[in-house]
Amino acid sequence: MRTTLFDFTDPSAASAWHAIDDRVMGGISRSTLRHDPAGHAVFEGTVSLERNGGFASVRSSPGERGLAGAKACLIELRGDNKQFKLSLLTDDGFDSLNYQASFTPKGTDWQTFHLPLANFRASFRGREVTDAPPLAPARIRQVGLMIAARQAGPFALDIRRIGLA
Repeated sequence: MRTTLFDFTDPSAASAWHAIDDRVMGGISRSTLRHDPAGHAVFEGTVSLERNGGFASVRSSPGERGLAGAKACLIELRGDNKQFKLSLLTDDGFDSLNYQASFTPKGTDWQTFHLPLANFRASFRGREVTDAPPLAPARIRQVGLMIAARQAGPFALDIRRIGLA
């Protein structure tokens, strides 16, 4: 059982994503997800700690993205040795509960991260929600990428595919 949620070798796949940076709370960080002609997407931008900022993120538009019985999220990528988070949301809201797992790409080679869904932690506005229900993989509606953890400066993460298994 495996399903591809986003295949960024398709140039149109990145168009379903939009930025949600710390500007929503007064910060000045900026990010985007764009298609690279080499056949992948690039999540890139600059994180600023000024004006109480410190995060940059992108999120897919809502849609039927769930897979009943899924045990892991797979993401094929290469990055710049910074820590990122993958977010899964089970509703269509802008400001809602999301489930996050961290990963840190090493080196410049393509790699596939296998993120067990049991390791995703519920959070709301950056704070863990300890009494949230477990992530229901059949109900996934939105997917997001984030960089935070006070990692100021430019960043770039290349992504080929995101899927569930």
